[in-house]
Amino acid sequence: MSRLRATDIKFLKGVGPKRGELLTKELGIATCHDLLCHFPSHYVDRTSIYSISSFTGDMPMVQVKGCFVNFTLQGEGAKTRLVGLFSDGERTMEVVWFRRIREIKGAYQPGRQYVLFGKPSEFNGHWSMVHPEVDSVSSAAAATGLRGVYPLTEKLRQRGVTSRTLFQYEQNLLTAFGGYITETLPTELVERLRLMPKRLAYETIHTPRNNDELQKARFRLKFEELYYLQLNILRYSRSRAYSVQGMKFPVVGRFFHAFYEQCLPFELTGAQKRVIKEIRADMLTGRQMNRLLQGDVGSGKTLVALLCMLIAVDNGAQACLMAPTEILATQHYDTIRSMAAQVGVNVKLLTGSTPKREREAIHGALVDGSLHILIGTHAVIEDNVVFRNLGFVVIDEQHRFGVAQRARLWKKNLVPPHVLVMTATPIPRTLAMTVYGDLDVSVIDELPPGRKPVNTILRYSDKRLDVYRFIAGELAKGRQVYIVYPLIKENEKVDMRSLEEGYEQVKEVFRNYKVAYVHGQLKPAEKDYQMSLFVSHQAHILVATTVIEVGVNVPNASVMVIENAERFGLSQLHQLRGRVGRGADQSYCVLMSKPQLSKDTRKRLEIMTSTTDGFLVAEADLKLRGPGDIEGTLQSGTALDMKIANLATDGRIVQLARDEAERTLEADPGLRQPRHAPLVAEMKALFAKAIDWSMIS
Repeated sequence: MSRLRATDIKFLKGVGPKRGELLTKELGIATCHDLLCHFPSHYVDRTSIYSISSFTGDMPMVQVKGCFVNFTLQGEGAKTRLVGLFSDGERTMEVVWFRRIREIKGAYQPGRQYVLFGKPSEFNGHWSMVHPEVDSVSSAAAATGLRGVYPLTEKLRQRGVTSRTLFQYEQNLLTAFGGYITETLPTELVERLRLMPKRLAYETIHTPRNNDELQKARFRLKFEELYYLQLNILRYSRSRAYSVQGMKFPVVGRFFHAFYEQCLPFELTGAQKRVIKEIRADMLTGRQMNRLLQGDVGSGKTLVALLCMLIAVDNGAQACLMAPTEILATQHYDTIRSMAAQVGVNVKLLTGSTPKREREAIHGALVDGSLHILIGTHAVIEDNVVFRNLGFVVIDEQHRFGVAQRARLWKKNLVPPHVLVMTATPIPRTLAMTVYGDLDVSVIDELPPGRKPVNTILRYSDKRLDVYRFIAGELAKGRQVYIVYPLIKENEKVDMRSLEEGYEQVKEVFRNYKVAYVHGQLKPAEKDYQMSLFVSHQAHILVATTVIEVGVNVPNASVMVIENAERFGLSQLHQLRGRVGRGADQSYCVLMSKPQLSKDTRKRLEIMTSTTDGFLVAEADLKLRGPGDIEGTLQSGTALDMKIANLATDGRIVQLARDEAERTLEADPGLRQPRHAPLVAEMKALFAKAIDWSMIS
């Protein structure tokens, strides 16, 4: 495979320097290996020949055989097009080209038989095809079977690079370099799983003879991609587990016991107790803890984090909690200080708006050790923030931070602190194994006693008055209400309600109630003031954008109205819904939507109304949207750049790949056995450009 990685794509037969540069710029295909791994997005059947009379409006790409009757040029200047009248012997249709007109006109002769392959479209009872593939009858006969359709860009199409062009490049590559596609997986693994040989898998994926062979080839290539990914993650995590020293926290002392016995706001759930035991066990190993804590909105993650920070304080260490926004950091500070101060724990808040004198006092207290717990935003990772003995770090909503930012906290002590990363965004299992594959995972899967599930309702915009009457009823009970808008200002290009428009309307409808507003363009002081009105119950309604997605805790708020809910993703809708249901009263989430919805959008909103389980929502979101750009960098530094595997649909293969990677490392932890030399070489090539984040959380 090294020969393919080393060969510039411009040297492949048929490509050349200009096409090579274009392929690199448009598709990232710089080498022959890149081209080999540019797989078809889907396949079309080339086994059947259709007649024009059998065309229907919803047909995919089809083949039709016949002759061109004549060619005419129509239009002028930039609007010139070449139109060929094509007959299958019974009926005719138009074949239209807008580009490369001179070249095409000279290539095809009237009266000679051709096979056209394209998508038929109908207008006023007449059929046409735009830019179809045109083959001689003999060439078309050789192209029967499944034909791959390759991902392209519009610029490539304009330059004459079609799916057929890429198919030909792939054939040239397999002819010239097929012998260099060598097996790198262990022989016993290939035989035990009965995997298709590597070279045959690549040949089949680009030129499948039938669907059965295609599925075997796809399985082989998906498994290999995921196996190397899991092997790389597990190798780094195991190496770190045995090489990175961590603090030992053997004492559960007076701070923990005093808080647990005197200040605990409610009895811990079984899930919270289980997670604390898992973290406690990590603290006793002498190795650095790296643990992901998942828990749905309102499940009590912050309380678990505080109890674990108190164990660190009991052992003479300091703790730090970093949150992505000032609102969220302030909320954590208010919550933790109100509880921990009762047992003598010193807690301070450090953000970008902390006054200079207060900031200097915090710096001094950190250095002399009198400050036990620091809570803050990115401000806590600045170089001038120095701890006496940082032993425990909590990173909340950690996906909001870059890997390098998290690394700076890791370096705040000679002996690396234990790290707990928390997220209220439930992560599907297959994604957790991949994106967070080198972290131990704890899950809080119970809500505290007394919490009632949020009742989620879908209402169309023509029922807005009914929704306002419902809101009025909740306000009359003394409750508070959120109303979230997708836009701040009205935009003529999109049909969505804006906060500015909604704020004026809500004030008019609810004249007897105070309405506050929050959005991302407000100055921090104004944002804090408006938010404080709602938190202190002075304001009854908070009109906002998604800035309230995290970091707002108002137990008295019982209604969340989300305008244009059809424009939000499932995970974001679930996060917004989590702003209510935080008290003992029944809470409601009203999804306001346009009546006219696509099938996928309606399904998404129906999922929200059918469950409050964040993990079910996350699984559904992954299947509907795909993994996308979930995380810029994996914990181990591997970019999540899948060529063929799909974390949304390949969960079984992900698990198999992880099991086999673990089996390989159990047999040869350092991958030093001669039989694993090809494996190591391939892994180095695959992850050569990855930054080594293996020593950070």
